[in-house]
Amino acid sequence: MPFLAIVGPRDAGPGEREQMLDRAAEVFAEHTGGDHVRIDVPARGSGSESDEVFRDEVRPIVPALQSGSLFGGASGVLVVDTQQLLKDEVLAIAGMLEAADTNGVAAVFVTEGTLPAPIKKVVADRGEVATVKKLRERDASEWLGAEMKKRHLRIEQDAATVLLHRFGSDVASLGRALDQLEVEGGDVTAEAVRVRFSNRPDEPMWYLSDAITAGKEGEALRRLADFLEHGHPLVLLAFLEGEVRRRSLAQSAPDVETYADWVGANPKSFPVRKVWERRHRVRPEHLSRSLNALARADLTLKTEPEPVHRVTLERLTVALCRWLA
Repeated sequence: MPFLAIVGPRDAGPGEREQMLDRAAEVFAEHTGGDHVRIDVPARGSGSESDEVFRDEVRPIVPALQSGSLFGGASGVLVVDTQQLLKDEVLAIAGMLEAADTNGVAAVFVTEGTLPAPIKKVVADRGEVATVKKLRERDASEWLGAEMKKRHLRIEQDAATVLLHRFGSDVASLGRALDQLEVEGGDVTAEAVRVRFSNRPDEPMWYLSDAITAGKEGEALRRLADFLEHGHPLVLLAFLEGEVRRRSLAQSAPDVETYADWVGANPKSFPVRKVWERRHRVRPEHLSRSLNALARADLTLKTEPEPVHRVTLERLTVALCRWLA
């Protein structure tokens, strides 16, 4: 029986979590007939209070790891959110893993961001450590194409594009949408998708800033609408102001190391290199106009009634597309 650790991104969304749990389910289907004990680790500082090593929510791992060797039957244990284990719990689990019979226990640890080192060492020595990467829209597009073929769904190209616009990289929700379309059967049109699904992806704000700096007004306005389904306008303004200020600092800095020091980042990091390499693409007066426009938009959002907020942000987005591209 294998030990498996599945390490996902720190900001894992529904799609990434579904991929991690699907991988765990495959292990249990193969080695325990699907049977397993699931342990959802509570956040640090929450859960039951106890003077013992394990919190109540984590304690079932003890018989789960020992039952195979004690009673002779194959057992499975799934630990979700392993990164939230306390230090004493980590050390105790690592010790039990070292003593566990791999022919009688299948243990899967699902973690976001960082796998506790003692557990990682034992799992790497006696099993496998796998990685699930952060899903991007391009990944979701490839996933959608493969899933359509697998399900024998006839979806027009425009309809597939609308599905990606509706759900972004959330392949978990995208899969549920395909379930509904599969039941209905027939050809799927873009209009049918628009009418049926109103979901918007909860996506990172840099998608919008990338569209703005590429001068893609249509895409930037769509990204803006997507963000406003979940986020607060003032949060978006703060993010965009930070982007413009970083570009201004990059133009003023004598070298990339100085710029990185000013923004408190590693000079070799991708965000730093991205801004530094594009520092001469925007004229200084356009950066000044952008900052002034952001300040005016901030004042409008704080002093004017809500009905004018969206149109203010749309006009700002179009202007930034022209100044920052």
